[in-house]
Amino acid sequence: MNSPLPPGLLIAAPRSGAGKTTVTLGLLRALAQDGVAVQPYKCGPDYIDPAFHAAASGRASFNLDSWAMPAAMLDLLVAQAVGADLALAEGAMGLFDGVAAAGASGVGASADVAARLGWPVVLVLDVAGQAQSAAAVALGFARYRRDVQLAGVILNRVASDRHRRLIAEAMAAAGVTVFGALPKDAGICLPERHLGLVQAGELSGLTASLDRMADFVRAHVDIAALRAAAGGGGAAGAMAGDALPPPPGQRIALASDPAFSFLYPHLLTAWRAAGAEVVPFSPLADQAPDPGADVVWLPGGYPELHAGRIAAAAQFLAGLRAFAETGPVHGECGGYMVLGQALLDADGVAHRMAGLLGLVTSYQARKLHLGYRRATLATAMPGFAAGAALAGHEFHYSTVVTQPDLPLAEVRDATGAVLAETGSKRGMVSGSYFHLIAEVQ
Repeated sequence: MNSPLPPGLLIAAPRSGAGKTTVTLGLLRALAQDGVAVQPYKCGPDYIDPAFHAAASGRASFNLDSWAMPAAMLDLLVAQAVGADLALAEGAMGLFDGVAAAGASGVGASADVAARLGWPVVLVLDVAGQAQSAAAVALGFARYRRDVQLAGVILNRVASDRHRRLIAEAMAAAGVTVFGALPKDAGICLPERHLGLVQAGELSGLTASLDRMADFVRAHVDIAALRAAAGGGGAAGAMAGDALPPPPGQRIALASDPAFSFLYPHLLTAWRAAGAEVVPFSPLADQAPDPGADVVWLPGGYPELHAGRIAAAAQFLAGLRAFAETGPVHGECGGYMVLGQALLDADGVAHRMAGLLGLVTSYQARKLHLGYRRATLATAMPGFAAGAALAGHEFHYSTVVTQPDLPLAEVRDATGAVLAETGSKRGMVSGSYFHLIAEVQ
């Protein structure tokens, strides 16, 4: 008999910056404080939010992505909620926002996930500067897709009790449930930097911040009504054993610290579920990778903020170079840049990196590179043979100054356009700007 899945909710908004992260974290923390086992998820390819979800709820959070993930992979990740009382997903951007070109299962919009799983949507509405018009916005979202159910709304940045009443009356007339109203200028937020939120592991006062968010949400939102509105659930279906990406080796030396932290949680779970042993090490602490590992994996992160320390980490660099003489090494985004010859910071200062690839990258002229990627490997990389088709995501501001090595892959964006950033391969060392999400057909 298949195990039962809990009911779920998806916290979404009309746009980014409307307050859905604060609401999600506050709800996760409040529910966990009340003894509710809640399984968190993040819609889309975000690297940072899942770590905050895990800190708030006490359970690992997983990305759900209708563009990058095959259906069997989505099912397997939803099955991580077995044993929980509630599944709670945070949307990305606006509820219906996705890429222009539809993939096999969706465009990457949070609405795709809600429709597939039957999770009702709770819309966080920033109502600053409007009153009754907010009801028209909610009504439009409720009717836009018939396969997406709007459970109700949480109002954010409410200026006064009169403001709240005006909107609540209009919502009632439109048949839209209001689960709560968050006051304006409450001072509840997390610090940000150029790629988004500061990472969870960097905030010494994170526990206190999460507790304040829980108190804030508890004071202004009907949490019991939200739980009652959850839907979907049912039985977990049969899971395909090969739905998740394979481990790149049996024993994986994984760089893990604030400079190397953008690894999707489902990859780590998949590697361990397949029997691989993950051995973390910290380049910032000048630790060398385990010489007995089968592969070294350098995730993305913020190497530009720590370029001087990385360049001075003699034991790390020497150990990495020694390992690469006989074993495979792979880097993603920030990890890829560290494998190169040099990284130029925002001031144009060149920091010598590992030199295992000929790559030179620069932050001096910031240029946003953002979006989904489909890569067809021109040569093998750890875990995948040449010809494998991979789905991933890219988000960085650095640019390539020189890249003299063999291309790792043909890389296309979500529209199918071929991109110049192919990744690199030299000997047993490989790297790419895109973060691996899944293998696709």
